[in-house]
Amino acid sequence: MSTLAAMRTLVTGGGGFLGSHLVQRLQDRGDDVVVARRADYDLTRLVDGQRLFAETQPELVFHLAAEVGGIGANRANPGRYWYANLLMGAHVLELARLHATRKVVLAGTVCAYPKFTPVPFREDDLWNGYPEETNAPYGVAKKAVLVGAQAYREQYGLDAVFLLPANLYGPRDNFDLETSHVIPALIRKMIEGNDEVVLWGDGTPTREFLYVEDAAEGFLLAAERYDGAEPVNLGTGAEISIHELAETIAELTGFEGELVWDRSMPNGQPRRALDASRAEALFGFRARTALREGLARTIAWYREHSAIHAGR
Repeated sequence: MSTLAAMRTLVTGGGGFLGSHLVQRLQDRGDDVVVARRADYDLTRLVDGQRLFAETQPELVFHLAAEVGGIGANRANPGRYWYANLLMGAHVLELARLHATRKVVLAGTVCAYPKFTPVPFREDDLWNGYPEETNAPYGVAKKAVLVGAQAYREQYGLDAVFLLPANLYGPRDNFDLETSHVIPALIRKMIEGNDEVVLWGDGTPTREFLYVEDAAEGFLLAAERYDGAEPVNLGTGAEISIHELAETIAELTGFEGELVWDRSMPNGQPRRALDASRAEALFGFRARTALREGLARTIAWYREHSAIHAGR
C-alpha cells in the first residue's frame, strides 16, 4: 500500500519515549489511536495481549514496547531483557495474524548488529556475527522478532515491517540514572551541578544518535509507504565519539566540572553508525535534526521539566 488513510491504530509502548511522539503524529493525521501501557496490558502475558487485541481490533499496529536500558541496565537484566522482548514481539505477531491486522510496524534495535560490523552498518550485515556482549540478549531477542515477522509474511501474508533505529534521544527521554542511556544521563548529571561526572570506558567508542521526532516521522513514513520483508535502518549516518559527545553536552549545559573516565568499566560496542540509504530509497526518510540542535532542545526541555518537578 502506498498510503494509509486514517484508521484505528494501536501503539504498544505508546506512553513511552518514542511512542508519545508517534502517538501525537498519528492523532494529528486523524487516526483513532489506542495507547497500550504496561500498567494495563503486560504483553509478556499472552492473556493480556489477547484482551488488548479483542478490545481494540486494530487495523494498524506499531509495536514499540520494549524493556531496555543502557549498558548497566543490560548487564543487570540479560535474562529479563531477552525474555520480555522476545515474548512481546511474538505475541504481537501472533495476535495480529489472528485478528487480520492490516499492517504491523516493529521497532528493532541497533544492538542487534554484530559487535564488529563494518561502519556504516548495512542491513545485509545483520547476520554476519554475534552482537556486543553487554546487550546481546536484548539484540538477539529483537533479531528473533525480525525472523518471526518474515516467517509470518511468508506463511500468513502478514504485512509486518521491521525498522532498526539508531540510538534515540530528545524531549521526554528517560532521565532515570539507573536505566537511562548516555545522553539523558549526561544532561542530568551536568545540570545537577556535580563537581565531576564519571563516564564508563575511555570515551573512544562512537555512536550515532537520532532525534526522537525524526524517528517518529520515519515510523510513520514506513507505515504509509513500505511493505517489504527486509529490515530498514533509521538513522543520520553521522557518528560521534562518546568523548566528543560529553564535551559537547558540557558546553551546551555550561558544566564546568571534570569529566572522569572509568576505564575499569566496559566501552560497549566499538563503533556504531548506520547506512540509512535504504530508508530514503524505499520510503523517503531522511533525518532532519542535527545533533547539536537536538541536544540543545533536549537540554532546554529537561531544564524546564526538572524545575517543574522540583517545585512540587
